[in-house]
Amino acid sequence: MTLTFNPDKYKELLTAYLPKLIKTEAENEQALAIVEDLMHRKRTPEENEIYQLLITLIEKFEQEHYQLNQQNKPESMLLFLLEESDKNREDLVAVFGTEDIVNNIFNGQEKINAEQARKLGEFFHVESSLFME
Repeated sequence: MTLTFNPDKYKELLTAYLPKLIKTEAENEQALAIVEDLMHRKRTPEENEIYQLLITLIEKFEQEHYQLNQQNKPESMLLFLLEESDKNREDLVAVFGTEDIVNNIFNGQEKINAEQARKLGEFFHVESSLFME
């Protein structure tokens, strides 16, 4: 028996989930929760369409907001990692040595050097190259 796509059932799901372009972290989290729910069950053809649609929307949001690419500035990466790790600028004093250096880096008055990048890599458990231009 082949399952057929039911447009009326799909409309109901669209109305229930109201999928749209994801623009905020909260909207992304909401979409991820729906996908997580759908992921762990046998989906109807209509649910599978919603599932695929939400995955596409999530991927688009995450590529625009989280994609690690060469165009990102080290300072942007540093801000991103601070936010994601629930750390703050004060925590970076242990890495850079002084609050003045931390402020200078965020103000663009000072670049992250190779040794600082190495320490940041260890601090955040990531590749040190993320902090080099």
